[in-house]
Amino acid sequence: MNDAKILIVGSVAFDDVETPAGRRPNSLGGSANYFAVGASHFAPIQLVAVVGEDFPSEHVEALKERGVDLEGLETVSGNTFFWRGRYAADFGDAETLDTQLNVFADFQPKIPQSYQETDYLFLGNIHPALQEEVVDQVKAPKLIGCDTMNFWITGEPEALAKLLKKIDLLVINEGEARLLSGEKHIPKAVEKICAMGPKIIVIKKGSHGAALYHPEGQFFVPAFPLETLKDPTGAGDSFASGLMGYIAQKDSTDLKTFKTALLYGTVMASFACEEFSFDRTIKLTQEEITDRFNALKAMITIED
Repeated sequence: MNDAKILIVGSVAFDDVETPAGRRPNSLGGSANYFAVGASHFAPIQLVAVVGEDFPSEHVEALKERGVDLEGLETVSGNTFFWRGRYAADFGDAETLDTQLNVFADFQPKIPQSYQETDYLFLGNIHPALQEEVVDQVKAPKLIGCDTMNFWITGEPEALAKLLKKIDLLVINEGEARLLSGEKHIPKAVEKICAMGPKIIVIKKGSHGAALYHPEGQFFVPAFPLETLKDPTGAGDSFASGLMGYIAQKDSTDLKTFKTALLYGTVMASFACEEFSFDRTIKLTQEEITDRFNALKAMITIED
């Protein structure tokens, strides 16, 4: 690891997840959690989020053991954000059964002074106005990445438009790209989104992989074929963790770095799906990450 740090701002939550592989009624989740756990395998992480008094101290210690800086983790009176969801037999999009914002409803990100000169910033899926507040609190990161969702695209278009002018990288899925741009054809959708502000777009295609649109070129990576699939919750955040983690590790944003980062994002997403919560990603070894990266690379490389 070099000294380049990543600041993640997002949610920390309790999840009740049901999939065809079983149910985990009290799992840890949230965009900041998944991102921090995954990216900590690549670079030093600074985390800003809010939890309630019910949040387990043992998980705080587990994050610290991964080297995550928790100065920005705020504990307030009340209960931690809670989400309950269920996946159908195809492990597609989850059906939300219950959402309790709890302390997250009043979340106002406070960026500690020690975080304000962070090298890389990733904005997890929260209200775009809050994401913009974070951008305004940091000084000059080398890259600002962002996630969003249909709810904000349709419900807060003006706030999202203001945010997009201030970011460098947008990571979204195909449906969100079409909704945001009004274009069904993805290359045209990307062109329109780039005109809104971000110059680098990563389109997540779920089980069909991910596509990169960079000013220097384009790239596509298939999903890693899994023998075991238990819980896709957090796969997108885990993808972002590998993507941003490698970029920070190399401290570069050129096309070659982004291509390799797309593979690492795919690798981290695949590990996340193999167990509930981040049971798999938190105990990964560097050897396991490297071995799967090499396996994925071999699948898409034609040797002479």
